[in-house]
Amino acid sequence: MKYLPIDRNLFIKNIQKFTAKMQANSLAVFNSNDIYPISADSTLSFAQHRDIFYLSGVNQEESILVLFPDAPKAEHKEMLFLKETNDHIAVWEGAKLNKEQAFETSGIKSVFWIQDFEKVFFEIMTQTKAVYFNTNEHYRSNVETETREARFVTWCQKKYPAHTYLRSQPILQRLRSVKEPQEIALIQQACDITEKGFRRILKFTKPNVMEYEVEAEFTHEFLRNRADGFAYTPIIASGYNACVLHYIENNQPCKDGDIMLLDVGAAYALYSSDMTRCVPINGKFSPRQADVYNAVLRVKKAAAKMLIPGADWAQYHVEVGKLMTEELIGLGLISPEDVKKEDPSWPAYKKYFMHGTSHHMGLDTHDYGVLTEPMQAGMVFTVEPGIYIPEENLGIRIEDDYVIQEQGEPFNLMANIPIEIDEIEALMNA
Repeated sequence: MKYLPIDRNLFIKNIQKFTAKMQANSLAVFNSNDIYPISADSTLSFAQHRDIFYLSGVNQEESILVLFPDAPKAEHKEMLFLKETNDHIAVWEGAKLNKEQAFETSGIKSVFWIQDFEKVFFEIMTQTKAVYFNTNEHYRSNVETETREARFVTWCQKKYPAHTYLRSQPILQRLRSVKEPQEIALIQQACDITEKGFRRILKFTKPNVMEYEVEAEFTHEFLRNRADGFAYTPIIASGYNACVLHYIENNQPCKDGDIMLLDVGAAYALYSSDMTRCVPINGKFSPRQADVYNAVLRVKKAAAKMLIPGADWAQYHVEVGKLMTEELIGLGLISPEDVKKEDPSWPAYKKYFMHGTSHHMGLDTHDYGVLTEPMQAGMVFTVEPGIYIPEENLGIRIEDDYVIQEQGEPFNLMANIPIEIDEIEALMNA
């Protein structure tokens, strides 16, 4: 890991919050991700499951966290099971956490090697009535690969069929959606690194550079500032490519007179940032480009003010739709007659703004959160309206990350990232 150590008190507090929601005399199990194979002896780089990291800070494969707050033995109340390190592993892969380091990372005193898991687990299963499984219930999830967690669920249910099985996700969806101050500081760090990358490319961008060259500039700046890398696959989309919402090829030349859409965010200590900016490749917005850009910017600013405690997710998007409708009429893209005739299930504005305005953000770029429940202080949301006009080879999206406050407007974690046309043009032509 490139990031600096995280105060273990964050993970101690997160465990306390989770165990406070557990049923009496129950235990919960959280597994790390696998290292996924590609072919031959090649693998993808390890990426830790965010839930076990949220509760323990352990960023290592073959790890298991078990929480059993009502355990008869004190050493069984919180347990980590880790891959045992040795000299061979240290030479070939780099040393894994030893027991003392695991305690320093997580605050968990009971650390066992993974080969002891089944023996210890059998003992505590004779003492508990119910087990919380950590299945993936994110509203965007679409998992086809069998995960380490899924294998554990199958094994556990077969070996212990008489137990009651519960779901950890209803607890985690709510806990993880409201951030601790330490978490917000880590997200801020990711946003600050993203800012450095954006300022770098403002000086670099010019006609005829390749989209992948711009991506490379971000990569350089992110890594030199201790980022894990990109929080998600970056979108570097020039001209018409900006009208493809999830364009990730990043392999085309940036042409004079076009706009380049940059949907890019650094990750730091597994916490995401999520920024979108649009810049003129030749350093100067045309009048039409400026009009569309400023229309999107007005919607973004107005939408952000709606992120307050108690706000309803569905109604928020209805209100943003009204703002966008007025802007599109002003740009001549739709007419009042189009609005009168619109299908309520797919309003007229959706022709040019077809995606949602906001999503939860944190350890996952599309983070946990229950969308049918009111917004709360401490939640982090993106705000990312856009207008896409394929016939003009023009796509504009603008995105910042906000923390909902107890009172007043949300706090913009990306307030220092250039966003106004004058500032962008000045930096590009400096």
